[in-house]
Amino acid sequence: MGEAVTPHGGSLVDRVAPPEARAALRERARHLPALPLNVRSRADLILLATGAYSPLSGFLGEADYRRVVSEMRLASGLPWSLPITLAVARERGTVLRAGREVVLLDEGGESLGLLEVAEVYHYDREGEAKEVFRTTDPTHPGVAALNRQGELLVGGRVTLLRDPPADPPGPFPRYPAETRRAVQERGWQTVVGFQTRNPVHRAHEYLQKCALEMVDGLLLHPLVGETKGDDIPGPVRLACYQVLLEGYFPKDRVLLGLLPAAMRYAGPREAIFHALVRKNYGCTHFIVGRDHAGVGNYYGSYDAHRIFAAFTPEELGIIPLFFEHAFYCRRCGGMATAKTCPHEGAEHVALSGTRVREMLTRVELPPPEYTRPEVAQVLIQWATEGGYQRYEI
Repeated sequence: MGEAVTPHGGSLVDRVAPPEARAALRERARHLPALPLNVRSRADLILLATGAYSPLSGFLGEADYRRVVSEMRLASGLPWSLPITLAVARERGTVLRAGREVVLLDEGGESLGLLEVAEVYHYDREGEAKEVFRTTDPTHPGVAALNRQGELLVGGRVTLLRDPPADPPGPFPRYPAETRRAVQERGWQTVVGFQTRNPVHRAHEYLQKCALEMVDGLLLHPLVGETKGDDIPGPVRLACYQVLLEGYFPKDRVLLGLLPAAMRYAGPREAIFHALVRKNYGCTHFIVGRDHAGVGNYYGSYDAHRIFAAFTPEELGIIPLFFEHAFYCRRCGGMATAKTCPHEGAEHVALSGTRVREMLTRVELPPPEYTRPEVAQVLIQWATEGGYQRYEI
């Protein structure tokens, strides 16, 4: 059996109410003031309760929030790079009181969790945008989400009132405890995590296989929560991952799991966050590629590499593996990066996302140097069913 890596902060948080206590808790919830959750806050509640965000046991209070925004650390000094907060409108926040309990509602108005209000506080949205996203541009998806949320933040410990959801359906581990069990059952001592919100193309595959030469196993860990409207839907991406793993990876060396979190598009800061979360899922190593968690041109290609220097290896507790942009080189006859290939860019096959979408809408397979044919077939089937109709190409 493999020896599990220590979760961030020392132990895995568990704030899921035990089954025998849920009926009483739900009855109590009926008499509490209610706060509705949006899609991202719902995902955050579930991931807080299941330990994915360990050591956090709830939405950040003011001291933690301010230090995370300014220094990428909790008030204790422990590294943490993204604020996990619950925002409310001013008129709702002014009636909340520290020490009072509120019920958190899902999109259908059903009781999903409880929040023990520790504090309600003001914050500076523009200041958070500058620090976390390195921009205040309202067209940045992370800044846009920040600008839409309420004027006050509510901090406090949470409790989840039902089993964590198995969505999307399938035989995939979704939460830290079950993922750690799957890793231990495989006897892996070292595990590398790979974050993605896109189908895996040849460059991704190359990075994963390079990393697999160094460790016992790969956790292919796509994010399946809320993303931008023009990102490929989770079920389509899952079909792509499955056909790729079936044909091109050793079955005993790869675990396909899911991360039901929302994308923040915070670039370098999100790279740190993604690494710490994968540590909680049992990873010892984490792949950081070019423009990790980036969007548009807001971040430098390798800013997500450089940000790791802000922390010591010991305090992060997970080993980042930095990779440059990979491509297929016709002259080399295989995948490479600028570190290993001496040839000019004209010899490299590296298609833009726009170019790939154009090919798919024409029911034209991207070249096998870019993506495996089986993956391209899944994407073409989706595109011909109207998946790209809303895209501007």
